[in-house]
Amino acid sequence: MGKVPKKRSIADKVRKAKTSTEIKNNPFEVKINRKKFDILGRKSKHDVGLPGVSRSKAINKRKETLLKEYKQKNKSNKLIDRRIGEYDAKMAPEDKILQRYAMERQRVHDKKDLYNLNEDEELTHYGQSLAEMEKFNDLMNSDDESEEKGLLSAELTASHFGGGGGLLKKKTSGDQQEEEGSHRAKSRQELIEELIQKSKQEKRERQVQKEEAQELTEQLDKEWKSIQALMVKKTPKAESDDKPEEKPKLEEYDMMVRELGFEMKAQPSEKMKTPEELARELKEKLQKLEADRLRRMMGDEVGDSTQSQVHMSADDLNDGFILDKEDKKTLSYQDGKWNIGEADEGEEEDEGEDEEEGESGEDEESEAEDGDEEEEGEEEEEEEEEEEEEDGHSDLESEQESEDEESKQEDEGASAEPTKTLSIEELKAQQEAAKAELPYTFAAPESYGDLKGLLHGHTPDNQRLIVARTQKCNHPSLAAGNKLKLQKMFGFLLEYIGEVATRSPPELTTIDKLIPEVYTMCQMFPEAGCKALQTILGDAGHSMEEVLEVKGHVAFPSLDMLIYLKVTALLFPTSDFRHPVTTPALLYISQALTKCPVRSLQDVTSGLVLCCLAVEYVSFSKRFLPELVNFLAGTLHLAVQDKTSLGYTVVPPFRPSGKCSDLLVLSNSESCKNWSKKSLPLSSTQHLDLQNDLDRDHHRLSCLSTCLDLVKRCCLLYKDLVSFACIFHPIRTLLSKHLPAQTLPELLQELHGEILEAISSAPVAHSRLVLDKKKPIPLKLLTPKIVEVLDYGKKRGSTREEREKERLQHKYKKEFKGALREIRKDSRFLAREKLNEVMNRDAERKRKVRELFGSLATQEGEWKALKRRKRK
Repeated sequence: MGKVPKKRSIADKVRKAKTSTEIKNNPFEVKINRKKFDILGRKSKHDVGLPGVSRSKAINKRKETLLKEYKQKNKSNKLIDRRIGEYDAKMAPEDKILQRYAMERQRVHDKKDLYNLNEDEELTHYGQSLAEMEKFNDLMNSDDESEEKGLLSAELTASHFGGGGGLLKKKTSGDQQEEEGSHRAKSRQELIEELIQKSKQEKRERQVQKEEAQELTEQLDKEWKSIQALMVKKTPKAESDDKPEEKPKLEEYDMMVRELGFEMKAQPSEKMKTPEELARELKEKLQKLEADRLRRMMGDEVGDSTQSQVHMSADDLNDGFILDKEDKKTLSYQDGKWNIGEADEGEEEDEGEDEEEGESGEDEESEAEDGDEEEEGEEEEEEEEEEEEEDGHSDLESEQESEDEESKQEDEGASAEPTKTLSIEELKAQQEAAKAELPYTFAAPESYGDLKGLLHGHTPDNQRLIVARTQKCNHPSLAAGNKLKLQKMFGFLLEYIGEVATRSPPELTTIDKLIPEVYTMCQMFPEAGCKALQTILGDAGHSMEEVLEVKGHVAFPSLDMLIYLKVTALLFPTSDFRHPVTTPALLYISQALTKCPVRSLQDVTSGLVLCCLAVEYVSFSKRFLPELVNFLAGTLHLAVQDKTSLGYTVVPPFRPSGKCSDLLVLSNSESCKNWSKKSLPLSSTQHLDLQNDLDRDHHRLSCLSTCLDLVKRCCLLYKDLVSFACIFHPIRTLLSKHLPAQTLPELLQELHGEILEAISSAPVAHSRLVLDKKKPIPLKLLTPKIVEVLDYGKKRGSTREEREKERLQHKYKKEFKGALREIRKDSRFLAREKLNEVMNRDAERKRKVRELFGSLATQEGEWKALKRRKRK
């Protein structure tokens, strides 16, 4: 192989072009790349560089390429011949000329005919040709525009709108040429006067023709009436009687049209009233009734006002229009004879409004005592639903019913004796009845004592009526401060309910009547109701914690607290996952079922009431309460006689054995025979009066019946849980082994069997956890990759493809960096050129401005000099 020729560098070329003395004299032309250390046998290619030479060459190259492209940007220096067939070699020259000539003629023709109308079409107006109408054949006057469509004669138009003189001259000259050829032409004024005379004459002629035509028309009408009877053909009467007249049958379409005419039209409904308007109307009605009651109480007679019987026709618009006098005859039957007389406008119906204290729309008072605790919850719910249905109508509606009945009775009396005056005894009786009536308007109580005094001495129905009327008279929409008053009244009502529950005996009927009003006020002010019940529940929870810290145990909640828990379930939703009122109430129930020890039958009753409330709280959400299930299991444990060998665990507050662990064990097994299922009274949670052993056994059986019923409901609630069998396993063991069904009454035996069947029929939805018998997967080991390094700084051992890839990547990076460098240099070059252009334009503009100012200054100086010379 031959020797590879050595590449010449730019430095070598410069050295040849320039002498060493020139390079030494200008050291900025050369850049020497110094090395840190020399290596023997290595030849360096870039030991010396010439940046100035390379920069100047790059700038010159950009001026020849990039600068030219920039200056020629957006400029066109080509002429393209767009004539038809210019670049088509297949077309003959004659064809090209013909097509170009045809295109040129078409373009010129389109321009000429752009605003020309088509002369072939005939334009018309009201069915007449415009060409005929424009001839102006007949003379018209402005007075006859309505008859002749407002057309003007050509002569009148020409005379009034210019050019009339010439036209009239032409027209008259033709007429006079025969008679007076040598006479002079008439003036314009004379011609116009002649035209006016002609138009008046024509108008008189047309008027005469019109009158003659009118007379002829009237004459023809009279003659036609005289001969019209002769033209009608009359049939003999006998023939007309024999042949019945045949009426044309109606078509189906005509029948449908007539049916549509008799159809009932849609009547506009009355406008829906807002709650504020309804509250205002209720208050006004109550005030009116109260004024009527006070008037009757003072002994004043209430005037009878009977509505007059006025006949209304089918066409009456009912718009309130009243005639001066009603002269219609009314037909009546009196003393076995028809009596026809004029309608008496003075008849009036009795509108006396007496209010009955006992409402007709309400049922009798509900029973105060509730049954066994499971049924007690259901009965309370049913009672509340009935109350809501009863109280869905306002007390005014029930009063209105009673007033309607009384008005009917009074109307009957008025018809029998129209002129009846009340005697002194009747007035006194009416006065006493008015005093005994309940007032219709009440002021909102400012304190709890005011509310208590307002409700004291009244029946439960009247107490509910008082609260309802107070709420309606002080509606928030009627005054600004009513909202705060009713919010205070809500708290007073809750306090009053608690006081009524703690009385001996507790007045549960009163509470039952007041609950709907409490519900209504809670719907109006949910935030105030929430805060009030939160305060009650919070105080009860804190007091329970304090007693637990001091004594270690606490008694079951009293009856008023049980009522508050029941009211909470009625006022607020119990199915929410987290609620500011019902969640603390549920926690309080759970705490009471866990911390309160069972020491008497009264405690058992209170605990079962709490269990009923807990079941009611979780009936929708089906939330699992372990305290509920544990308390029911402990209650069943109290009925077990033999407590030596137990197969289940007893959870506090119950004990496996010892004192108070046999509260539900019967003293005599014969007491099961004469026991009947009864509802447990709520008063038994506060005071339990059992005189003998038989009463105690019956109470124990009632408690056991309630407990079994609650266990059955819990089985239905929690049957979908995966751990259902494990949860109810203690209860299943207790019922099957330690509390046999033979020792229980028949009703309890049925419940016993249903519970065991429900627990045993539940499928086992889980299996035991077993470790999978599989070989464990080992962790991945990170083995290091060993690369053999023969020379420092170079990788060895890679394949040919990897080396080629690395070379290409290195070359790509190098080219990429070089391209970026060139693009930046090009951008800087263009920026400099643009800046030079701007500077040149600004300098030229400044030069021209200076020239203008100079010329103006010269001109001003010359003008001033001229002015000075003139002064001299």
